[in-house]
Amino acid sequence: MRPHLILLDALRGIAALIVLCYHLYEGFGYEVAAGTGIYTQPIDHGYLAVDFFFLLSGFVIGYAYDHRWRQGLTPRPFALRRLVRLHPMVIAGAVPGLIAFLLQGGTNWQGEQAGALWVTTAFVAALLLMPLWPGFGGDVRGNGEMYPLNGPHWSLFFEYIGNVLYALLLRRLPTRWLTVLTVASSCALGYAVLRQGYLGMGWTLTDGGFWWGSVRMLFPYCLGMLMARHFMRREHPLLPFRRTFLLTAAALLITLPVPFVGTPQQPWQNGLYIMVLLTVVFPLVVWCAACAGTSSDRAATLLGDLSYPLYTVHYPLMYLFYAYIGFPAPSVTMADVWPVALVVAACSLVLAWLLMRYYDAPLRRRLVKRLS
Repeated sequence: MRPHLILLDALRGIAALIVLCYHLYEGFGYEVAAGTGIYTQPIDHGYLAVDFFFLLSGFVIGYAYDHRWRQGLTPRPFALRRLVRLHPMVIAGAVPGLIAFLLQGGTNWQGEQAGALWVTTAFVAALLLMPLWPGFGGDVRGNGEMYPLNGPHWSLFFEYIGNVLYALLLRRLPTRWLTVLTVASSCALGYAVLRQGYLGMGWTLTDGGFWWGSVRMLFPYCLGMLMARHFMRREHPLLPFRRTFLLTAAALLITLPVPFVGTPQQPWQNGLYIMVLLTVVFPLVVWCAACAGTSSDRAATLLGDLSYPLYTVHYPLMYLFYAYIGFPAPSVTMADVWPVALVVAACSLVLAWLLMRYYDAPLRRRLVKRLS
């Protein structure tokens, strides 16, 4: 078994905190540039933390599993390991999603009541991570989310697709063909991003959402795998853990909250910034973090442990926060309700810690022991 690169987990925790802050601002509506369809907000690029997650996943999967296939690993135990790692928190995220929806009165954003059958359908789909088609009765919030009870779970759906592709195809590709696939997917993604100035694809199935969401996942996932192959094949300097931790965390904290770059009338400018993040900044951050090796740093360990639970359970609390401020047309600003926003953030962290400590970690230990 390879050494655990704990700083990668810690950076996932930093990215999850950025997503939390991004979603707190999300409910206040966006400044919509006339005629462009581009949406901006104070933490404008915070949503790209999801793409950082995909890059991390590709790197970690390649680093942790590539050599195991040569040692006799087969798709079935790989799939079981990934289910044990991912699905308990998928279930845990569906439950508060249902509770939050019922606390809001069981109505969509237009105030229309959702029938019990459709609410049950949305809940079962959330438990099984089955996406819902916009306009289908299970779209109980009425805004086209694949997972209306817990919107961010769309990225977990594509994470599963990435895992399946890895087990069946990507791990078999020679490095040169994996490089070709990485470059091709980056070109497709770059084409869309430079035209739109935005990368908000994948959360809905409308307008080719499945295919563009797949491309959005595939590029960073393949890039992460490619980086892992090169990382394992060569010697690299061991960077000081604490200093690397601070520098890589600062890189994310500085680059992701950057406001919209350029003008909405020329979206390619912001699109270019996004592509620089995806192709230069994020890979450098991951590579440096991997070079820091292992550590017993408690702050890094806590961030890593909280990252996945925080990401999977924070959004139901956001739904309640959005209802409180009057989304989709709030009459208040963040300056008016910042104490409530702080409470929501604190409750998200506490809920994530409780689930990590008393549900996810012990359940996964039990399941791993049974699989062994």
